[in-house]
Amino acid sequence: MKGSRDANTGSVHFAHKSEAEFAKILDFYGIRWEYEPQSFPLRWDAHGRAIESFSPDFYLSELDLFIELTTLKQSLVTKKNRKVRRLRELYPHIHVKIFYGRDFRQLLLKYGLQPTAVAP
Repeated sequence: MKGSRDANTGSVHFAHKSEAEFAKILDFYGIRWEYEPQSFPLRWDAHGRAIESFSPDFYLSELDLFIELTTLKQSLVTKKNRKVRRLRELYPHIHVKIFYGRDFRQLLLKYGLQPTAVAP
């Protein structure tokens, strides 16, 4: 399940609680962000249609940086790592950072939040 933005209210519906917590930290520090603003095609079929793409969770425009949170199962981490490697090959001008589960838990602890409530 991917997140979305409510067309009427403009509020964001995050796919995972960890994304909502990350957005709160960004908001607290006044860091402008966009949620899943862009998809990058990674593979195409014989007709040139994208058959695989990657949509990083956040874009921090002031830093020109995409952020992908990976706090779930190891199988998903491996898949996301592969997608980020492919993105870097195809789009070397795009800056992307992965926050792994341990990175995210440390960030939450630093700001006095409960990591067990939002990240497995």
